[in-house]
Amino acid sequence: MSREFRALDLFCGAGGLSWGLHKNKNFKTVVALDFDENAANTFKKNMPEVDVIVGDITDSAVKEKIIASAKKENVNMIAGGPPCQGYSMKGKKLGLADPRNFLFREYLNIVKEIRPEVFIIENVKGLLIASNGWFKEEIIQSIEDLGYNVEYGILNAADFGVPQSRERTIFICSQNKKIPLPEPIVKTRTTVRDAISDLSYLNSGEGEFEQVYAMEPQSNYQRLMREGSNRLYNHKASNHKEIAIEKLKLIPPEQGKECLPEEMLGNQKFKTTWGRLKWDDVSPTIDTRFDASSNGTNNHPYLHRAITPREAARLQSFDDIFIFYGSKVYVRKQIGNAVPPLLAKAIADQIEDYYSTEGDTL
Repeated sequence: MSREFRALDLFCGAGGLSWGLHKNKNFKTVVALDFDENAANTFKKNMPEVDVIVGDITDSAVKEKIIASAKKENVNMIAGGPPCQGYSMKGKKLGLADPRNFLFREYLNIVKEIRPEVFIIENVKGLLIASNGWFKEEIIQSIEDLGYNVEYGILNAADFGVPQSRERTIFICSQNKKIPLPEPIVKTRTTVRDAISDLSYLNSGEGEFEQVYAMEPQSNYQRLMREGSNRLYNHKASNHKEIAIEKLKLIPPEQGKECLPEEMLGNQKFKTTWGRLKWDDVSPTIDTRFDASSNGTNNHPYLHRAITPREAARLQSFDDIFIFYGSKVYVRKQIGNAVPPLLAKAIADQIEDYYSTEGDTL
């Protein structure tokens, strides 16, 4: 028997986690919070039915507003990825009391107030090994002290249909029996070609915020991403400097800076700079600077430009009907920081499977 999960999304950003949860009909985000007005605006425009609160979670008035809204909306699930700046040897003595880790502490304080049936925490891969695992143990202990069972580990988004290798630490916490992390669901990974070959026609500086589709879908993934969408948004290429375009012209398809003459290398020390994506592989992790040619392996496989926001969104598994709002700087931050929706869906599906087979009630 299916259960309805009504979620509070903390540190929600543009909404990748909630957008993915919504792909399972039994999950519905009803309240969300973020400090970033631009990200919250994108969230609200795409999911207008959600009570989106903009503010600092450490502010007592904001905290009261979150808790009041969550109780009013009968929240029984919390999701989110609290930033963890303080997970270093220096912060070890204070642990979750370290002021730099206050956001994690605030997340758990909200859990304590709401007492959801389930909560999930998403974070960087390195969290599990910071300070030789000391922080991981402290987080687990804090969760167990609240009376929750916890399962955790690292999931790669590419194992769940996302055309990107993106490893994240996931904690699934439940008041009842432990809910294991989902197992990989794809045998063949979705590739860059699967994701963006139908968008391969813009040159540097070309494109508009809104336009018509110029090509037919060429893969099942593209058809999936286009469902419900009649127009193409956010497909605008960076206006690169002439020197950047000249460098890209010297880099053959799917190659990188190793093809540049030494006098054109500049000061970049990383091997991945000026890299082109490979058509028949997954993308490396999308970050918040994907629109800069020199940033990493985020240039088009053969066109002389970096990927566009829409191409980055496709590589993150955002459907084309999800539109990003704000200036270029804000949009790339929203996309680069997002949880891939298809990864979030896999976690929702796993939780639903647990409750439908275990027969537990909320």
